[in-house]
Amino acid sequence: MPSHTLLFTVSPQARSSYLALASIARRSFSGTAQQSSGQYHRNDFTGQSWTSSYEPGQPTGGPLGGASNVGAPRMTPKALKQHLDKYVVGQERPKKALSTAIYNHYQTKQEIQRQKDEQASLEAQALRREMAFRHPIEDEFPGQQPTVKLFQPPPPQSQPQLETPVFSDTTPLQIDKSNILILGPSGVGKTLMAKTLARVLDVPFSISDCTPFTSSGYVGEDVDACVQRLLAKANYDIKAAEHGIIFLDEIDKITGTKPTHGKDIGGEGVQQALLKILEGTTLQIKVKERSGSRQNPSNTTGISSGGMIGPSGGQDSKEEIFNVSTDNILFICSGAFQGLHKIIAARVFSGGMGFGAKVRSSHHESGVHETLVEGDDAVFRKHLPYFVPSSEPAPSPGGDPFSSPPPARPQARQRFDNILDLVQVEDLQKFGMIPELLGRIGTYCAVHALDEEALVRVLTEPRNSLVRQYEAKFKLSGIELRFTSSALRVIARSASGMGTGARGLRTVIERLLFDAMFETPGSPVKHVLITQDVAELKAAPLYFQRGQAQQFNAAIAAEEEKREEELRSKENAGVVKTFEQYRKKGLVAGAGG
Repeated sequence: MPSHTLLFTVSPQARSSYLALASIARRSFSGTAQQSSGQYHRNDFTGQSWTSSYEPGQPTGGPLGGASNVGAPRMTPKALKQHLDKYVVGQERPKKALSTAIYNHYQTKQEIQRQKDEQASLEAQALRREMAFRHPIEDEFPGQQPTVKLFQPPPPQSQPQLETPVFSDTTPLQIDKSNILILGPSGVGKTLMAKTLARVLDVPFSISDCTPFTSSGYVGEDVDACVQRLLAKANYDIKAAEHGIIFLDEIDKITGTKPTHGKDIGGEGVQQALLKILEGTTLQIKVKERSGSRQNPSNTTGISSGGMIGPSGGQDSKEEIFNVSTDNILFICSGAFQGLHKIIAARVFSGGMGFGAKVRSSHHESGVHETLVEGDDAVFRKHLPYFVPSSEPAPSPGGDPFSSPPPARPQARQRFDNILDLVQVEDLQKFGMIPELLGRIGTYCAVHALDEEALVRVLTEPRNSLVRQYEAKFKLSGIELRFTSSALRVIARSASGMGTGARGLRTVIERLLFDAMFETPGSPVKHVLITQDVAELKAAPLYFQRGQAQQFNAAIAAEEEKREEELRSKENAGVVKTFEQYRKKGLVAGAGG
């Protein structure tokens, strides 16, 4: 039986209608099936193009919107001070000031880097948005027709302004640096604090002595030499050097003086040259390229090379010019400023040390530096340029005569204040510093002299203390070296009379160990003991050979017991134990009243 085929002719309009109805039915059936299975997929915009874009680096919203852009700091002022406490004894306020200045400098460096990264991110974002409406090959072939934009991007919505400013500055906030000046006597830890921090910082750190600085054109070093040393410390990396730290030591040696003849080439002229460097300028540092002078010769950013023509007409040496900006370089200045305490005393106490206070000279009996004064504490606090919390209340004058004084506050020890804490800008101007240079230094702090107690701590407490150094020297030869407590106190008393601070401790110990360091290496001696008599130059160091460790320890115990007995006798000197002592003390008190 033959098959018959029926052919239907459908108009295009009807065909489009049938397809549209089938699509709607299929979509409805699909949505019903998805809802019944418990899943829902949004497909309202399946056939449409993208309507927005995601840009990384946008401000964070929500609870973390106010968080720091650079994250938690790796270092804090307290952490820096705790590191300094391991190497430097005392000097609490200078250590706080130095730690805070370096922390702020480190944070400013990170903020500047963040601003640069943010600017680069904004430029890349604008480029991506521009390329989103352009064909990739539009810039590759010359003569290519521009891309036809079917959908124009919506214009950015801006808030209406009532008054349009004539000039607008869109530059980010600029954080200026705050240089610091540390003043005080020699040998108390000013340079040591700088060297200690230089070993742990991530920024280049250089130390320059201001003594050889002279005016430009004279024999000596130019002021630019301090920046050149920093550049060498940064391995000639300009970006790293521009955020470094320069420590200017002995800055009091460039104070303005009136020479008897000639011109002052190392005083006010050097201060004038330091003005622009401390404030911020761009210097051209010329460095002669030598073999092995640069470890990273490929880093030539911002460097132009040239040659110097010698007498023979050939090119005998090369010079590289580095353009270094000092806008973000932190300067830490320090100096002894000997004689400044007299200027401060004349201003504060009207030409003298009134109110019962007097300046103590540096001599062997007292061991107190001339910058330390003893007097009315209230008068001293009145002239302090910073706030100091009130001290503990003094004990009442009346009390039980049989009771001993509290050990926490020994009455025999006197209280001394550092007169350099009262320094003002006018005092430094009278000393010889120009006001323009002082105006570029934001922080002033003074270090105090070290008394006998502090010198004993310097001998034992720091990580690189002198006692540990000499013990390590003798240990290299297989010899054990020990100092008794009485010997350490005698050494500190001898060094305090030299007027050189902690540097005198090494001189005293070298004198005591001169013969021991010469005789004991290679000998049967295995133990060396320095006692009080040895420190007072009344006896030679005690030597103990192999097998005499027990006698060595017994000698140490005997010396320490003797020291404890002396301390107990001093503590019990003012304690009344018998009625006869009480009667005598009462008679003396009645006669004095």
